[in-house]
Amino acid sequence: MTTQSPPSPFAIPDVRRFIAFRVCFNARFYYPVFAVLFLDFGLTLEQFAVLNAVWAATIVLLEVPSGALADLIGRRNLLVVAGLLMVVEITLLCLAPRGPGPFLFAIFLANRVLSGMAEAAASGADEALAYDALKRHGCAESWGRVLERQMRYQSLGYVMAMSVGAAVYDPDWLNRIMNAIGLSARFTPEVTLRLPLVLTLVMALAAFIQTLGMKDIEFETQRTENRLDGRPPSLAQAFRLTLQAGRWIMQTPMALCVILAGMLFDHVIRVVITLNSQYLRAIQYPEASFGLIGSGLALMGVFIPKIAEKMDARFQPVSNFLGVALLAILGLTGIAFFWPYWGLLPVAMLSGVMMLTHFFSSRYLNRITASEQRATVLSFKGLSYNLAYGIAGLLYALLLALLRRQPAVVGAAGGNDLEAVVFERSFLCLPGYFLLMLAVLIIFAWRQAKHH
Repeated sequence: MTTQSPPSPFAIPDVRRFIAFRVCFNARFYYPVFAVLFLDFGLTLEQFAVLNAVWAATIVLLEVPSGALADLIGRRNLLVVAGLLMVVEITLLCLAPRGPGPFLFAIFLANRVLSGMAEAAASGADEALAYDALKRHGCAESWGRVLERQMRYQSLGYVMAMSVGAAVYDPDWLNRIMNAIGLSARFTPEVTLRLPLVLTLVMALAAFIQTLGMKDIEFETQRTENRLDGRPPSLAQAFRLTLQAGRWIMQTPMALCVILAGMLFDHVIRVVITLNSQYLRAIQYPEASFGLIGSGLALMGVFIPKIAEKMDARFQPVSNFLGVALLAILGLTGIAFFWPYWGLLPVAMLSGVMMLTHFFSSRYLNRITASEQRATVLSFKGLSYNLAYGIAGLLYALLLALLRRQPAVVGAAGGNDLEAVVFERSFLCLPGYFLLMLAVLIIFAWRQAKHH
């Protein structure tokens, strides 16, 4: 039964906790130095790529089952698990030793698996819980407003994480601050290496606390009905729910094309974002500026969602897709040139593409998906994104290995850093790959529209 509508969707407790959870879960202070931090611990670039592929593979394996479980055992319960997993995975990094070797790789491997499990558990469940809370109060049409505010606050949290995370990673900067305020304390790289991780652990605990206060009224109602009907939840029921949601996606061209379009934009650009700190080094930005740059990019989240909301109201989905595709092409082409300093502009363009992609995919899918399979359908979306990203990570690691053995690449490096040359040559492949996949998607979408 629909209750009386509150004055604002943000008066609903689960909506506020959804926003707070997203902010805390995603504000990771090591993001501005993500690749650099892993390498400084003692990992190689290939190991870094493989670890991220493992992370994505974990999500792929657990994404859809976790969505079905969210619809079956409750979204709130699964979010509690996600918060707890985040606490454990960050704690592992805080305690990891420094120095290359199989033990270090094993710890980071465990971290990536636990992190993937946390992402899979949270994916779809938080959004489904918040959307159903809106729907219960007759505010489903306010989802765009909630998304806009959630993305804005998440961007502000990201700004804080990027600024502080990069700053505390730099021992010279911290020591200058100590001198300026008259303290004798000194920070070593061994200590500053872990400071972004410790701060992220605080955010993990905050995210976990938010999940404890959530209420899953839709699930409680369904569980009562199931108990009265004598049908307790079962794994078979979860399997049937998964098959039902998958069949619905395949038979609904709009849902299928939205997921495939989001998958295309997400996996290509996420490869770039994952290597962002390495790219900023290549275009001659100092490490101390990474936090400021990350903060500036995150601030785009304050106004991009508002633009997306207006685009959604004014234009059809196809027009929005083509506009985002054009921006992605320009951004991927721009980064391939590695322009000193100016190379930051295409990165900003790609960051905007990611924000628009997440807004439109959430908006369109929630609009056409029934409540009883919402978390499962959203998990299928996450599955496709991370499956594509995992494959892209493995292909990228293979590309690096092949380029490193090319005589032309070795000759171009000369006596300079071979790794830097290999890295720059690898980015030349991204625009062509994206255009090929875009053409395949457009042909597929056209055939789907023609036959329905």
